[in-house]
Amino acid sequence: MNKIIITVVGKDTVGIIAKVCTYLAESGVNILDISQTIVQDYFNMMMIADLSNSQKPFEEVSGSLEQIGNQIGVMIKCQREEIFTSMHRI
Repeated sequence: MNKIIITVVGKDTVGIIAKVCTYLAESGVNILDISQTIVQDYFNMMMIADLSNSQKPFEEVSGSLEQIGNQIGVMIKCQREEIFTSMHRI
């Protein structure tokens, strides 16, 4: 499996989840797990997704998600699972 971690943070607005999930679905990226919260009008979402069936490389998916974030006013970051795990190991 080719897992990635996607984080989305910013001011809450209508359609954030829809835009991110639509792009992922159109790109053949499978969402394995998703968690989202809203705290005092601030949106926070973390997703674990699988790129195994996507025709797009990680760099393209990551860059496109960042552009989508810029368009809708949130910050979207994408990391490979192994990098994320290494960075957050105690």
